[in-house]
Amino acid sequence: MGLSVYNTLSRTLEEFHPLEEGTVRMYVCGPTVYGHSHLGHAKSYVSFDVIVRWLRVLGYRVLYVQNITDVGHLTDDADEGEDKLIKQSRTDRVHPMQVAEMYTRSYFEDMDRLNVLRPDIVPRATGHVTEQIALVEKLIALHLAYAVNGSVYFDVNAFAGYGKLSRRATDELTAGARVDVNAEKRNPADFAVWKKAEPGHIMRWPSPWGEGFPGWHLECSAMSMKYLGESFDIHGGGLENQFPHHECEIAQSEGATGKPFVKYWLHNNMVTVDGRKMGKSLGNFITLKDAFTRWTPAMVRFFILQSHYRSTLDFSAEAVGGAGKGLEKLHNAIRSLRDRITTAPATGEPSGVDLPRFEGSFRAAMDEDFNAPQAIGVLFDLSREVNTALAKPVTISKAALEEIEAFYVKYAGDALGIMPDAAGARGQEESLEPGLMDLLISLRADLRKEKLWALSDRIRDGLVAIGVVLEDKKEGTSWKRAPRT
Repeated sequence: MGLSVYNTLSRTLEEFHPLEEGTVRMYVCGPTVYGHSHLGHAKSYVSFDVIVRWLRVLGYRVLYVQNITDVGHLTDDADEGEDKLIKQSRTDRVHPMQVAEMYTRSYFEDMDRLNVLRPDIVPRATGHVTEQIALVEKLIALHLAYAVNGSVYFDVNAFAGYGKLSRRATDELTAGARVDVNAEKRNPADFAVWKKAEPGHIMRWPSPWGEGFPGWHLECSAMSMKYLGESFDIHGGGLENQFPHHECEIAQSEGATGKPFVKYWLHNNMVTVDGRKMGKSLGNFITLKDAFTRWTPAMVRFFILQSHYRSTLDFSAEAVGGAGKGLEKLHNAIRSLRDRITTAPATGEPSGVDLPRFEGSFRAAMDEDFNAPQAIGVLFDLSREVNTALAKPVTISKAALEEIEAFYVKYAGDALGIMPDAAGARGQEESLEPGLMDLLISLRADLRKEKLWALSDRIRDGLVAIGVVLEDKKEGTSWKRAPRT
């Protein structure tokens, strides 16, 4: 069996077959950059990072596009309220584009530390206003949208497929509209594709309907189709974006082209705190920058991967600490393996580790809708066998040990991004760690030769105090991190 993915559009697990053999075109809704990223954002972008990584491990050529929303996302998803960036700019007393630049940089800093691969293309809404205006003009020409007093609204009754992603009928959507009656709209469920800029609205562009700004939903349709084509393979995003955002994307895109917009819709679930969604509006969120002062980015990434991307992830300090302990066990096994490789002879015994069996189990887990938690379980099973093999009084050949290391590099590293000294290791302080440890171990060995036991013990005890344990073995001294709490 090949890769199967859960398609929100069909509500079933489907065999994955891209539109073009060997190539995957994928779009994921990026952040609205008006504040620092929090753990909920990390859940989404780590999840889709693993999906992209696995597709590439399978040999697909992936074109990954992720947008930056720097205009048009109103404080109320139902076309009312202020633009979120303008609201934040008023709070910070700076221009909205300064807000966008600041938090875009912040977002990528956090994602880099989480070892999230950069998308291939990162378009911004403000850089694609021309394409968005052209799309609105096309919708009006097809009688799918109408202009009123400088704003333009999509007519949901004119598109027969509206509601097919969220499984909501149009009358349901009308009854459940979250706004007071807007006299400009023919139907309360109609949504804005272009909004008139009121006096004092800073972010505004000239258009055939007067000065205004694009609707939030419009940007993803315009930018995804520009870079991926009118039909593409995967569209991802948070479950909360299924309606109205993704539903509106389908309507305006398929209405404009007459073609299927996306083949597979993938939605990640949310982070919760005591069973409630983590979010800025509820005040129960933790920014990634704050999280990184308490836990390493690698621990945060591993914590996220403990849950399936379609499952909720309940946050607690204890849960992150527990994930950290598990990650250290995995990393310590890999470090022990690497230590042995440095002294292993060219000839020797096989390891006795059945790598094909572990590879089959790992691939089966990831091929069933990217089941990272199950795949991590396979890595733990492998590590137990590796530790057992290393403890046996036999000389394992260097080639056999390097074969195991290559397995870890491919599956723990390339697929999951959790290899030691890789996940979260783009910061200078972590990239220096291996060399510093080698220096301390060498210095301590010299002190022991000189029988300067007090200084030697001071190095050992000082490292223990900061969470590093030295292990003196016949073949030399190795180190590992003590599990964090």
